[in-house]
Amino acid sequence: EGTEDRVKEMAALDILDSRPAGATVARGFEKVDAGCWADSGDVSVYANRTYAFPGKQADVAAYYRTAAVRDGWNPHPEALPDDLCFARENMVLQIAFLTAEGLAEDGHGSRPDLTTGAGYSINIDSFVNSGVKAGC
Repeated sequence: EGTEDRVKEMAALDILDSRPAGATVARGFEKVDAGCWADSGDVSVYANRTYAFPGKQADVAAYYRTAAVRDGWNPHPEALPDDLCFARENMVLQIAFLTAEGLAEDGHGSRPDLTTGAGYSINIDSFVNSGVKAGC
């Protein structure tokens, strides 16, 4: 529905390739997952990237608090102090830590590479042509 260019723009955002030293692209997640979906007339464009990190979640959080701001993202006004949620233009960036349960629900089975240390995903969402704003 005319979102192809927006999907490509979001998939190419630098923050999706930014990662702390030691983080690796997770097996099976080599490419940015980007696309769009529609629900009740609202169209959302998204781009996601998943990484495995052998260290602590606190190290990932500290990295993205700096990297996101350096890349032009600001803490989302609705975010709680510990949330890794940022806003830029009409987009919302969230860093989500992965759990074995969440991976199983999404059909990715047992993934010790993502559930030991700090496996995480970078998720960017943006609503198109609607009054809806993505939130944390």
